[in-house]
Amino acid sequence: MLFLGKAEVVEEHDREIKSASVSIKMPAVARLVNAFKRPRKPVRFSRINIYSRDQWMCQYCNKRFVTAELTYDHVVPRSQGGGTTWENIASSCSPCNTRKGGRTPEQAGMRLKKKPVRPKWVPAVQIAVSRGACPESWIDYLHWSGSLDHR
Repeated sequence: MLFLGKAEVVEEHDREIKSASVSIKMPAVARLVNAFKRPRKPVRFSRINIYSRDQWMCQYCNKRFVTAELTYDHVVPRSQGGGTTWENIASSCSPCNTRKGGRTPEQAGMRLKKKPVRPKWVPAVQIAVSRGACPESWIDYLHWSGSLDHR
């Protein structure tokens, strides 16, 4: 990307990368010169993308859970003709899923936080980086929404 002019080096390491004809300093921080558009593909239907779309919240009790504590629920149960689709699957905690059982939310006297839809975007997954795992040269270029973890 550097040689094609699609990226530029902002900071370099002291080490060099050498080939038979070229020697360059190893990039530490690079910046894309122009944003590039990738063809939009439909968001892949997967358990983790459903949890991400629903922000790891049970769509019935509105509580946040870790992945291991979530399951997904067929809003219209398969036994009543519901399919395994973006529009019929919602994140649910086990107690709420058990309480709802093989019924629709209306039949079970429960309400969905929001109607499930197919996302038009790839759900964002946040990655936590501790200061010890982050290269020092990156610190000035990262956006932090809180304080750095000093592990």
